[in-house]
Amino acid sequence: MNNEEGKYNIKAVSTMVGIQPGTMRAWERRYKIIEPVRNDSGHRLYTDEHVKKLKWLVQKINSGFTISQAVTLLEKQDVKQPKETFEGPVDRIQNFQDELVAALLNFEENKAHDLINQAFSLYTIDKVLIDILGTVLIRIGEQWETGQITTAHEHFATSILRSRIGILMHSFPHNELLPKVVAVCAPGEWHELGLLIFTLYVRRKGFEVIYLGASIKKGDIEVVLDTVEPKFLFLSCTLQENLKAAFELISRLSAYRPDLYVGIGGHAVDFLSQDDQLTYRDHLVGRSKEEWDNWLSTKIHM
Repeated sequence: MNNEEGKYNIKAVSTMVGIQPGTMRAWERRYKIIEPVRNDSGHRLYTDEHVKKLKWLVQKINSGFTISQAVTLLEKQDVKQPKETFEGPVDRIQNFQDELVAALLNFEENKAHDLINQAFSLYTIDKVLIDILGTVLIRIGEQWETGQITTAHEHFATSILRSRIGILMHSFPHNELLPKVVAVCAPGEWHELGLLIFTLYVRRKGFEVIYLGASIKKGDIEVVLDTVEPKFLFLSCTLQENLKAAFELISRLSAYRPDLYVGIGGHAVDFLSQDDQLTYRDHLVGRSKEEWDNWLSTKIHM
């Protein structure tokens, strides 16, 4: 089979390059960047050249370009960074964040969904997830913690973001060769969104994730670990008051299952003292995609 023959369906390519199927179809219609072949049933099939082209575009978008800028570069076969004479990519991401926060805090559900849809049409799944939804999550959480917004605001925003992230989470297949992962909120934690975002990132990499969500009863996690026998356990901690219990759990589980790698992240972890950062450095997964990648790859190859 040569490179001009269609090999991959749209779901496979979506997983390979990190673009939602709907976004890929929109790019095809709007920018005419690729023309997938059709099989006898009329379904799209993509070639190796199509995948190569899409990966190149994704790389540019993750570097800060918009899709229209990336397409222009591709058409000109010019891989140099163009000079920005208009609103830059960082400003555009900032605008999405600001507008989405405003829509959520004004209880404008339709506008919030429209903004999220628009972001997915311009950027990759990882960029929307981490740079837009993740940042919006942190901003709303901080405003709630400091009393700037009500619990009603926080609950509304949580329900909208959880629904979108949940839909994405179940769309990615898992690789049977990769180890299993358990994800749960730290003791006393009921804020799931940070855990959802990290879990979706891990699912995107092909891991099978058993998602437990909000804090579970003391002792139940050991039952889950004995049943699932995962290699990784991820904890999320948003409130600083729950950090002590979280690290006590990490110490207990590390002694209970020495072969288990326990990672922790979340807004509260960002405020650890230098001494605690040093003590628990092997468990801190970080905040950025690059830090997450580094933590995972280090543990997998140990």
